[in-house]
Amino acid sequence: MAEKEKDKKEAGGEQNAEQSAARAKTDAKKAAADTARAKAKKAKEDSAAMAVKIAAVGETRVSPVKSPRLIKVYREKAVPAMMKEFQFKNPMQVPRLTKITVNCAVKEAVGNPKVLDGTFEEIMAITGQKPVLTRAKKAIAAFKVRKGNTVGAMVTLRRARMWEFLDRVMNVALPRVRDFKGVNPKSFDGRGNYSLGIREQIIFPEINYDKVDKIRGFTVTIETTAKTNEHARALLTELGMPFRK
Repeated sequence: MAEKEKDKKEAGGEQNAEQSAARAKTDAKKAAADTARAKAKKAKEDSAAMAVKIAAVGETRVSPVKSPRLIKVYREKAVPAMMKEFQFKNPMQVPRLTKITVNCAVKEAVGNPKVLDGTFEEIMAITGQKPVLTRAKKAIAAFKVRKGNTVGAMVTLRRARMWEFLDRVMNVALPRVRDFKGVNPKSFDGRGNYSLGIREQIIFPEINYDKVDKIRGFTVTIETTAKTNEHARALLTELGMPFRK
């Protein structure tokens, strides 16, 4: 009897040791999985921090401390000059910018919607704001376009983001155009709005040329409160728009 009890105790001890080893092994696997998940989460957060910052809803201030340079030019140079030239009695009569719209149409997107992924990322990098996809309002059989098809991307800039984008267009991007002689001074719509065509997106330094799959252009529309083309042209000239002479 004593030998049987001894054998049972030894068997029980071996079983407990096996169970302890199994629990330790399971705990080690769980700890390794937790560590891997923590590392993956940290890597994802780091990559998100390094990515292009997208404006939140209602967020238009680019810098919380320093206002855009072009606003100072408008207040200190453009307003006094236009008041003197057009005999405005009140500074509030001087035309001002309201918004800038960047619109890019991609004809290849009709047959292959995935082409818009690259355009979406490029517009977001150039403007610093997440664009929206534009869809066809009606079907056009000649272009094989159905109503509702995604045909491009657009973004609307206001306030500080608008001023900084216009500053970069006039002083950084346009001077990089090959054989640049100025922009067309007649591209006004009669209501104080000016449209500028950009033929190549690579003139913006934010675009990595090695990642560009195809050269694309887009339209930049500058909307102002001016009532005539003359006032709008004078406003953009004072801000530094290089019109062709």
